[in-house]
Amino acid sequence: MAYVDGYLIPVPPGKIDAYKAMAEEMAPKFKEWGALRVVESVEDDCPEGKQNDFHTAVLAENGEKTVFSWVEWPDKETRDAGWKSMEEWLQDQPHQEPPFDGKRMIYGGFSPIVDQ
Repeated sequence: MAYVDGYLIPVPPGKIDAYKAMAEEMAPKFKEWGALRVVESVEDDCPEGKQNDFHTAVLAENGEKTVFSWVEWPDKETRDAGWKSMEEWLQDQPHQEPPFDGKRMIYGGFSPIVDQ
C-alpha cells in the first residue's frame, strides 16, 4: 500500500512565489527518487478555530499563509530510499535559505487506512 509524507508550512507574506519556485524544482526530484505524486497547496479557506487550526498549528505570524503539501510514495521502503537520495543530493547543493521558517514546519509519514 502507498505511503504518504505530509507537511504543513507557514510561508511569510511575499514569499509564496519563491516557495512555489522551490516546490516546482523539488517535485521532479521527488519523482526521480520514486514518488508517485507531489501536491503543494496554499491556503484559500482556512477558518480560525476556537481551540486550534492550521495557523496555530504552525504558529503562523501575521500575514503568513499555510501551505499544505504531501508526497505519495508506492511504499515506505521507496520513501525511505527517496529521503536518503534527497539528503545525499542536498549535501552537494549550495546552501540556500528556504522561503519559510523550517522550525515551524510540521511533517510526518503516514500509512493510509482508507484510499477510495
